[in-house]
Amino acid sequence: MNDFLIRGTLADVDPDVAELIRHEHARQLDKLIMIASESYVPAAVREAEGSVFQNIYAEGYPHADMHGLSEAEILDYESQLTFYRRNGDRRYYKGVEYCNLIEALAQRRGAEVFCPPGMTPEELFVNVQPLSGAVANAAIYEALVQPGDTVMTLDLLHGGHLSHGSPVNVTGHRQRIVHYRVNEETELLDYEEIYELAQREQPKMIIAGYTSYPWAPDFHKFRAIADSVGAYLLADIAHTAGMAAAGVYPNPVGVAHVTSFTTHKTMMGPRGAVIITTDPELAKRIDRAVFPGLQGGPNINKIAGMAVMFKLAKTPQFKALQQQIAKNAVALSDGLKANGLRVVHGGTNTHMVLLDCKSIAQHDGVPLMGNVASRILDLIGIVCNRNTIPGDKDAGRPSALRFGTPWVTQRGLKEEDMREIADVIALVLKTAKPYTTPTKKSVAYTARVDFDALMEGVARINALVAKAGRDFDLPHEGYPFVWYAVNGQGPGIGHQGPEDRGRGTEVRDRGSEVASRIEVSGAQAAAFLSVVLGIDVNTLADGAAVTVLGRNRAPLCVATLARTKDGYALDAPANQASRVTQWLRALSDGYVIFDDADLSADIPGPVVVRLVAGRP
Repeated sequence: MNDFLIRGTLADVDPDVAELIRHEHARQLDKLIMIASESYVPAAVREAEGSVFQNIYAEGYPHADMHGLSEAEILDYESQLTFYRRNGDRRYYKGVEYCNLIEALAQRRGAEVFCPPGMTPEELFVNVQPLSGAVANAAIYEALVQPGDTVMTLDLLHGGHLSHGSPVNVTGHRQRIVHYRVNEETELLDYEEIYELAQREQPKMIIAGYTSYPWAPDFHKFRAIADSVGAYLLADIAHTAGMAAAGVYPNPVGVAHVTSFTTHKTMMGPRGAVIITTDPELAKRIDRAVFPGLQGGPNINKIAGMAVMFKLAKTPQFKALQQQIAKNAVALSDGLKANGLRVVHGGTNTHMVLLDCKSIAQHDGVPLMGNVASRILDLIGIVCNRNTIPGDKDAGRPSALRFGTPWVTQRGLKEEDMREIADVIALVLKTAKPYTTPTKKSVAYTARVDFDALMEGVARINALVAKAGRDFDLPHEGYPFVWYAVNGQGPGIGHQGPEDRGRGTEVRDRGSEVASRIEVSGAQAAAFLSVVLGIDVNTLADGAAVTVLGRNRAPLCVATLARTKDGYALDAPANQASRVTQWLRALSDGYVIFDDADLSADIPGPVVVRLVAGRP
C-alpha cells in the first residue's frame, strides 16, 4: 500500500508488548484477584474501548437538545445527522457527529440504569466525561463549594477516600476539611454523632460513600443532616455503583444532590467516572467544572465502553452477579470469623471485607501488619491490598487487609469457595512470625511464615483457580511467571518461564539415582547458596556433594554442586527436586522461616531459581 498507515497485529509490530500482555492476562486468570476496586471487564466493553473512537478529539459536549432523547431517537442516524449539520453542537472540533451519538447514548443508558422510582430518565443529568473518580470529585468540589468552605467527610483512616479532602489530594487544599468517624465501640457510623458534628461545623458539603467502610450508608439520614445545615450532599458510590444499579445497594440518585461513581469497579466497565444530578443548574456547573475546568478532550473510546457497560447493567445476569457478590462477601466474612480472626466493622453488606491483621499473629509483642500480609497472600495466589482501619495512626503503616468479591464472583465462585479462601488465609497467616527491622527513621514491619503452610495454601488456591471459569485458553508453558508453580503443583497455568522452554529433559545418571538440575543465578547467587548450603560455595569444586538446608538448618536433601555460565546448579534427586526448587524460591522471596531463633537473619537475594531438567 502506498500510504503511511502502520499495519499489522500487535504481535507483529511489537512482540515484546504482546508478550507482556499475555503474561498479565495469564496472571489475572492464574490468581484469585480480591482487590475490592477491580473487576474483569467483559470482552465486548474492551472491544468498544479499543475502537477507532480513540482517534477523535471532542472537547465540549453534544448539543443540549440531545438531553432527554430516547435510545431509539439517538440512534436515528438520518434525523440526528441532519440535526447536526444544521445546528452543530457544543464541541470545539468538527468530525464529531458520531461522538455525539455515542456520548448521548451512554448518558441515556446511564440515566435509565440509575433512575429511581418516581422519576423518569429525562430528569437525570449524566456527565460521562470524567477521566477518573478523583477528577469527578474534584469537579464537584469546583462546582459546589468555594475556597475556605467547610466540607465534611469520613476520615481516611476510617474508610474515607483521598479525593474526599485528604491533605495529600487537591480536594484537601482549598477547603476546610472536617472528618466524621465511626463510633469507637461499634466501628459503625453513628448518625447522631454525625448530626452533632454538622451542627458545630456548619459544612457547605457533606460526602457519604466510602472506599473501605463495608456497610451501606443511610443516604436519607445523610440528606436530612445536610438539609439541616444547608449543605450539599455528595454520594460517592465509586465502589458500589454496580450493586446500586442492580438494587443490591441503596441508590442515592434523587436523594443526594450529586452522585459520583467510577465505572471500573463493580460496574465492570472502562476506567472512567460518571457524575449524576437531578438539578439542571447544578448540572451546568458540573459540566463546566469537568470541561474546561479540569480536563480537555474526553476519551470517547472509553465513553463507548461505558455505553456497552450500561447496556449490560440492565441484564438479569448483571443483577444476579451483583447479588452473588454480596452473598460471597458475607460468606468470606463469616469464614474469617469462624477461623477466629477479627473482621473489622463487624461484617459487611457490600462487596468488601476488612481483616485486622493484628488479630492473626503476634511474635515477641510485634503484630502482623497489612503490608507484609498482603505480600505473603500474593505468593499463594490471593491478591488483596493493605488498608487502614480505626486505630491506625497513619496510612503508611496500615494494620489490615481489604478483600473484595467482584472478580472471584465473576469467575463463578460461590459461598463455599469463599469459606475455603478464608480457611487458606487463616492457615497461612496464623503461622506468621512478625518482627521489625530498623530503618533510617523508625522500623519496618515484616514477617515470615511456615513453608509447608505456604505450599499447602498454594495447592488449595490452585484448586480454586482450576475450578474458576476462564474466558479463553492460554498457552500452558510459561504463562505467567509464577515461581512456586513447579510441575503443575503451584497456583499457575504453567511452571516455566520462557527461558525454560525447549531445554529438554536432560538427566544425569549417578548409579541408580536420577538427578534433576536446579539452576541458581543472579548477582547474589553465591552468597545465597553459601547460606542455604551452610558453606562458602567459592571454596567448593564442581561435583562437590552439598546438603541443602531446610528450616532451622535441618538437612533437606543432598545434591551435587556445579558452576554454570550464569551462576550455579544443584543436581538433586529427581523425587526431591520440585520441593527443593520451591524452597529455594521461597527463601529468595524472603517470607518463609529459615531460622526460628533468628527470624531477621538476612538471606542474600533475590536470585532466579529454575528447575530445568529431569522433571519427575
